[in-house]
Amino acid sequence: MSNSNNTFATTQNYVPIPLGDIPIISYEIFYNNIKNSFAEETNHCVNYFGTLIEGEIQMFCCIADDKSGEIHVYSFIYEGKALLSLSKTFFAFHVFERELHEQFGIEFEEHPWLKPIRFETNSRFGYDIENYPFFKIESEHTHQVGVGPVHAGIIEPGHFRFHCKGEEILHLEIQLGYQHRGVEKVFIEKNQIFQRNILAENIAGDTVIGHATTFCVIAEQLSNTQINEKLIIERTIALEYERVAMHLSDVAGICTDVAYQFGKSVVEPLRTLTINSFINWCGNRFGKGLIRVGGTNYSLNESIIKKLYSTIVDVEERFDMISDRLFNLPGMLSRLDNLGKISLKQAESCGFVGLSAKMAGLERDIRQTHPYLYYKNIKPEFVAENKGDLLARLYVRTEEVKNSITYIKELFEILLNNNYKISNKPVIGNINYIPNALIVGLNEGWRGEICHTAITNMDGNIVRYKIKDPSLHNWMALALCVRNLEISDFPLCNKSFDLSYCGNDL
Repeated sequence: MSNSNNTFATTQNYVPIPLGDIPIISYEIFYNNIKNSFAEETNHCVNYFGTLIEGEIQMFCCIADDKSGEIHVYSFIYEGKALLSLSKTFFAFHVFERELHEQFGIEFEEHPWLKPIRFETNSRFGYDIENYPFFKIESEHTHQVGVGPVHAGIIEPGHFRFHCKGEEILHLEIQLGYQHRGVEKVFIEKNQIFQRNILAENIAGDTVIGHATTFCVIAEQLSNTQINEKLIIERTIALEYERVAMHLSDVAGICTDVAYQFGKSVVEPLRTLTINSFINWCGNRFGKGLIRVGGTNYSLNESIIKKLYSTIVDVEERFDMISDRLFNLPGMLSRLDNLGKISLKQAESCGFVGLSAKMAGLERDIRQTHPYLYYKNIKPEFVAENKGDLLARLYVRTEEVKNSITYIKELFEILLNNNYKISNKPVIGNINYIPNALIVGLNEGWRGEICHTAITNMDGNIVRYKIKDPSLHNWMALALCVRNLEISDFPLCNKSFDLSYCGNDL
């Protein structure tokens, strides 16, 4: 429903709202409201996008209030004139405004960095991805180092342009977009529920559960599809399993990059054990096929639960044996302590989410502030640090592994001690969505805040599906943390964030 002063509509996570309940205001009122809203540190923008409705570009901005758990939805019609940029004052908006400029040609006056996010439409800029206008430093004492888009390892493509003075990094600019697949467009073109489920699983290959769950809950809420408590618990377990597996992978990667071979040799197999649990559960080690709209084909039975429980206890015990050593060895501390720092002020102003926020002391976790699934009943313990360096990032990962394992065990106990019926079966065929509605879905993936937003038309068809992966915000953290470091420190800093190229490129 709309709020009392009629400038925005109020909803909550995964709660549909009629489009008619969202007031359409002028850009000037919108701009001033956002300025007032961001006076509260608990507010942050989760999505800001445009869509064509009846021949007009209608803009939607979704502000999450982490204190009340509400989501405020603003809307205005773009009238073809240049807009005063919000990014100059609130830098977190820079990615949203750059994307709007790229998709609709909207000019934002005084924007500090109006460059393309992923080169969806080359013609708007007068240049393409091959002659991208990198930032320049005019000095005979500096030089540039270009890395990528093809890399020495088997990783995704992205270009890193370093400005260096000797070995010291003065500035890093990150250019992505090489993997733009048009995922959001395909979401509209492929209107079968099964097709969209497969698409959601492949937004980012290492976040199958995170993105698939977000889509499924949105589809279920938009169609009034009811699911039982057992399925809710199973999805929550799957999300935490993915978190444990990927954090363990990054802990092992950090050990590798600082030449702590023993740590890598212990932790890396634990990641394999964890992620291979999905094979026992659904037949795919990344969890593909597990999360489906309305239900699952792989409901947990007592035998599988006990097998998964035994595996996660084994992982917990073996990880406990190594985790303390990570923070006591001089070789680890000398490479991680006070290196690659991000301040709380930087995290707040740039809108960082997930690990990139928590390691700098910014308490931002959707499971805590906008709970969903079984997080509404029981929340895992929150983890944060305040140093913002490599050591803080390692600490947050290790503690989240421990907390998630404890939480998984608790959920397994609930399943074993209650006589739940088998989980719902997936929906077969198409489903009918609520017409003329908007829904915002937030999910705390292992990298941080995932946001999907869907809009339906008068016929109940999805006409806009807006996806935001946490990496969209957090690539700037990598660029900032390497300033004044040696260029040889970059690989370690890069691994400590482990951001998604395809999640940015869509």
